[in-house]
Amino acid sequence: MTTDDLTPQQAGELAREVLAEIGRAVVGKPEALELVMLGVLAGGHVLIEDLPGLGKTLLARSFATTLGLEFRRVQFTPDLLPSDVTGAPFYDQHSGEMVFRPGPVFAHLLLADEINRTPPKTQAALLEAMAESQVSIDGTTRPLPDPFVVIATANPIEYEGTYSLPEAQLDRFLLRVRMGYLEPKLEASMLRARIDRAAPEAVLRAIGHPARVLAMRAAVERVEVADDLVDYVMALVGATRADAQIQVGASPRGGLALVQLGRARAVLEGRDYLTPEDVKAVAVPALAHRITLKPELWVRQVAADDVVARLLAEVPTPQTVPAAAVLS
Repeated sequence: MTTDDLTPQQAGELAREVLAEIGRAVVGKPEALELVMLGVLAGGHVLIEDLPGLGKTLLARSFATTLGLEFRRVQFTPDLLPSDVTGAPFYDQHSGEMVFRPGPVFAHLLLADEINRTPPKTQAALLEAMAESQVSIDGTTRPLPDPFVVIATANPIEYEGTYSLPEAQLDRFLLRVRMGYLEPKLEASMLRARIDRAAPEAVLRAIGHPARVLAMRAAVERVEVADDLVDYVMALVGATRADAQIQVGASPRGGLALVQLGRARAVLEGRDYLTPEDVKAVAVPALAHRITLKPELWVRQVAADDVVARLLAEVPTPQTVPAAAVLS
């Protein structure tokens, strides 16, 4: 399959089929699943920040299975070395030569579990891979598989023995997702489903494969973006830099994330044009982790998500209709 095979509407239909299949394993979290799907479609990496036991690992493994991607998992610990992630050369006694042994980063989908538990040196080993889809070891640059997606998890409540991700590393994640607890009725149905199937997890079928994921990403690039929506994105990003409660606003990468995630949402909705609603729907996941609030707001328990949501309400929304919407 070539990257020219899917229209935005076809890619959206396939993405919705993938989400429906994953929903059999990850119960009651359609918003989180949709956001991760948008990250995959937009060609970025996803940070899932939430409490233990909410299905973060299951979510990552389910996406890999359903999309037909090679999956690897790294449990980040304080003694983890950069070579444990990227791989390292070793001496082969049979050939008498140094042979490179690839690390778990050489996979289509890498789950970086509890990324904030490992020291900055090991966190940085993931930085080049996330930014450039390659790793450099002993002067040799090795490309990673395409597509390459990192889904990282972080526990937001434990700080002892953890290493907060620096702003530069946080900015590498296209969006941040939170899952939260299930509603009591959904949690009860999840328990009943586990009892009825007599197996730890639901068995998912593979709907996609790496080439199809690349085709879906190519379809996202065909989504039309009107000039007034570019101005709207710039106004939102500019508002984060001028707001009195924000110490450091969103970088230009934040504007790129808004556009690409908005286009991915348009594809998921079966459209080939961007709307203001697409931008609004992804603004908090795309921007909240990219801003730094002033220190006094921590005492007042003001969250970055709330500040971005307020800016969304304050920045005027463009009222023009994209040309593609008129033609359709």
